Amino acid sequence: MNGADSLCDTLLANDVDVCFANPGTSEMHFVAALDRKPRLRCVLGLFEGVVTGAADGYARMADRPAATLLHLGPGLGNGLANLHNAKRARTPVVNIVGDHATYHVGFDAPLTSDIEGVARPMSHWVKRSEHATAIGRDAADAIATARRAPGNIATLILPADTAWTELSAAQAAPVMAQVPDAPKTTPDCVRAAAAAIRSGESTTLMLGGAALREDALEIAGRIAQATGVRLISETSNKRVSRGGARTPVGRLPYPIDLALKMLSEVRHLVLVGAADPVAFFAYPGKPSRIMPETGEVVTLATPDQDLVQALSWLADELGIAATAPRLQSVAELPPLPADGKLDGPAINRIVARLLPENAIVCDESITQGREFAQLAEASAPHDWLQLTGGAIGIGLPLSTGAAVACPDRKVVTLQADGSGMYTLQALWTQAREGLNCLTVILANRTYATLHGEMIKVGVTEPGHNARRMLDLNAPPLDWVALSKGMGVEAVSVDSTGDFIRAFEAGLNHKGPFVIEALI
Repeated sequence: MNGADSLCDTLLANDVDVCFANPGTSEMHFVAALDRKPRLRCVLGLFEGVVTGAADGYARMADRPAATLLHLGPGLGNGLANLHNAKRARTPVVNIVGDHATYHVGFDAPLTSDIEGVARPMSHWVKRSEHATAIGRDAADAIATARRAPGNIATLILPADTAWTELSAAQAAPVMAQVPDAPKTTPDCVRAAAAAIRSGESTTLMLGGAALREDALEIAGRIAQATGVRLISETSNKRVSRGGARTPVGRLPYPIDLALKMLSEVRHLVLVGAADPVAFFAYPGKPSRIMPETGEVVTLATPDQDLVQALSWLADELGIAATAPRLQSVAELPPLPADGKLDGPAINRIVARLLPENAIVCDESITQGREFAQLAEASAPHDWLQLTGGAIGIGLPLSTGAAVACPDRKVVTLQADGSGMYTLQALWTQAREGLNCLTVILANRTYATLHGEMIKVGVTEPGHNARRMLDLNAPPLDWVALSKGMGVEAVSVDSTGDFIRAFEAGLNHKGPFVIEALI
């Protein structure tokens, strides 16, 4: 038994049985320990951004953290963009980062770096294990931190000598994490929210985090039906239960003008696990804060509180019975488009129409998929995972982790082509693990969102140099060749009829499948 065994045993004892990994020399004792711990599933990613994004997707669907295994500061640094997204989503992740042996650090070898400094901006908790006997306790603390509501990023740094040091059975015994229950909201917060709703003035409930799951939405739907308040979500969300008979929820738009318009007449904005909404970016002459200055923001419950209990308490305060009817969607499934040239709106309609029951939709469609949410309100029941932190390159890793967590569910990824290139290596992991992932590449061969941003800053006709920074058509990306190079079957289509046939084939395909949709 050594320190690496102690770490693995503590992870397993606390139900952390999946590790997404890209290990190096300093992690070899952990890798060797895996042969002695067959319950711990280790999934290799060929780039650390795949590893961290997959851990995010896994935890969003499993409701418990996965571990990551990363190689020193540079390896952790490669994964930071998707750790940023996971931090914004408040997804529980336990990072294990190997380091040089404690006595070797002072020699300033080439891979020596300030791992704590690299980790801290994207972590809620950072600690270095100083001795093998401390690993079990430190790992349990990391797990407890990660699992504390609403979810946190915990980074444990493991010097190589702490991993290889031999321990007695007692010293290596697994340690159980002590995870506190989520705190409750207060009576004052409930009364303030109820007063806003009873005011008779325009009131909106903005939901975030766990308030967008089916049990919480059921209560929110009863409140909306009984009182007439509007339900909306934040712009970017960790996981939303949608479709079927589930309570429908609008979404604050990304474009600043549309967001301002949505809230322009709101007098009371009641936050349920959501933040006071702000613009994604600053624009000349536009406000940073979306809510009008004349309006009131009331917090029913913060993201770290028990949101189901808060909504239930609010319903009781308003005198709404548990058997009261709830808000129902009036949306209908869109018809399939006629055959013709493929475009983004046609793809959104087709996917919304054909989405199978219990699917998981991982959405990094950026510009081309903005209609999907509205169209899919009437789709079969599904979970919708979004890009939460704005750092592109999450779609393919997110779907990889979600498929590991839910192997019996179809994972459908709506993936912008430019963003997909950031973490293309996730397709290799999907092929290696035989994951049930259907990926639609929305191939407009440009960073379309940046064209929109250029217009917002007053540039309506970008010149040659600017266009070269925004377009991806010289040379064009070949997603069929790229996918097949990763071991994934792929087809390219440019008509609605061919896309329908390819999408239906992909739904029936076992293992990963890619559709390059030329739009």
